[in-house]
Amino acid sequence: MGSLYNFLNTHSLYIVLIIVLVIWLGIFIYLYRLDKKVNELYEQNESEKENMK
Repeated sequence: MGSLYNFLNTHSLYIVLIIVLVIWLGIFIYLYRLDKKVNELYEQNESEKENMK
């Protein structure tokens, strides 16, 4: 258990950077997928408007 504490103590900055990187990556993936879904709904709405004319 002592070696784990030693590792966390000496590499704490890298661990924090990895955690922050994973969080940002998750946010970007979520926003990309959300944008894709919104664009699909927008195109579907536009095609329905064209069909109504």
